[in-house]
Amino acid sequence: MRILTQVLVVAALAVAAGGGWKYKDQLPWIGGGEAAKASGKRGGGGRAVSVELAAAQAGTVTVSVEAVGTAEANDAVIITPKVTGVIKRIRFREGQRVKAGSVLVEFDAGELEAELEEKRADRDNVRRLYQRARRLLQTKNVPRARVDDLQGELLAAEARVRADEARLADYVVKAPFAGRLGLRRVSVGALVRPGDAMTTLDDTWRVRADFRVPETGLAHISPGQAVTATSAAYADRSFKGRVSTIDSRVDPVSRSIQIRAVFANRDEALKPGMFLTAVLVTEVREGAVLIPEQALVSSGRQRFVFAVVEGKAQKTMVEVGEHLRGLVEIRTGLEVGAKVVVGGTQKIRHGSAVKPLQAAKGKPDTAG
Repeated sequence: MRILTQVLVVAALAVAAGGGWKYKDQLPWIGGGEAAKASGKRGGGGRAVSVELAAAQAGTVTVSVEAVGTAEANDAVIITPKVTGVIKRIRFREGQRVKAGSVLVEFDAGELEAELEEKRADRDNVRRLYQRARRLLQTKNVPRARVDDLQGELLAAEARVRADEARLADYVVKAPFAGRLGLRRVSVGALVRPGDAMTTLDDTWRVRADFRVPETGLAHISPGQAVTATSAAYADRSFKGRVSTIDSRVDPVSRSIQIRAVFANRDEALKPGMFLTAVLVTEVREGAVLIPEQALVSSGRQRFVFAVVEGKAQKTMVEVGEHLRGLVEIRTGLEVGAKVVVGGTQKIRHGSAVKPLQAAKGKPDTAG
């Protein structure tokens, strides 16, 4: 897994030149170059040093986690029989989509059907005897004990019928849920036993995948959160999903936690077993303060910039946030609109008098 950061700048960062803005190439906040080299020696409190400036701008910082996982059907099962028997009829086609309860395979159950008919006949006979005895009981022509015995026999006969009916139902294999069938593994006339695979069934209208993310992002992850996944099989397509479950434990070795995401897949483009790369947005910070990375100066563990206030360079300690594509987020120390030195920081120190560079020769100058 790795952390991704995306920055959307609300207003383009521009370079201050006199009373307006100067753009260099296509990155207006990139400073330095020959002009910075010609700006003179390190400034003190005397003659103003020419430097390149940029204004801190507001933007949106999006922090994401990238992780990998394997697609799985939302529900998946290997279709096997409950009984040992000979296949009489196969009622499905390979790759067919079926509804819950659809008949897939029928077994030869002739012997059991004959036994069931016999037990039904016995039950019906006992029921007639019991009903006749109850009528005779009202006229005192049959003892009460005889009626009770027949009632017990009837209950036993009904139980035997129900048991055989349940056994007979096992000779018909049905789809436990709606889904897509796989390859057929058996043929008509084959003798199969419990546990023998006849085909597979997958609910592929929804797929799920498990991913591991750092525990540091746990505070920003919750069920229902959006997830975007991609697959090497579809270079120009992404799949939208949601976090369905967050594991109850953090792995003490990797310091990561497993999350499960579910993706809608009505066109069944995603197949179980596919390798997926998922991006999960863990935090979005609106109105973040952004400056060019060139403005940031490091000294040991300290990070600071030279902010320009009334023509003077002010060494300003900052707390740095996310980095991306030449920009850096400033968490504390600067406000939107502050002017910072992006070219010529090596020529100045705290309190140096500074002035913006003139536009480079041949470059457009947008000064008003």
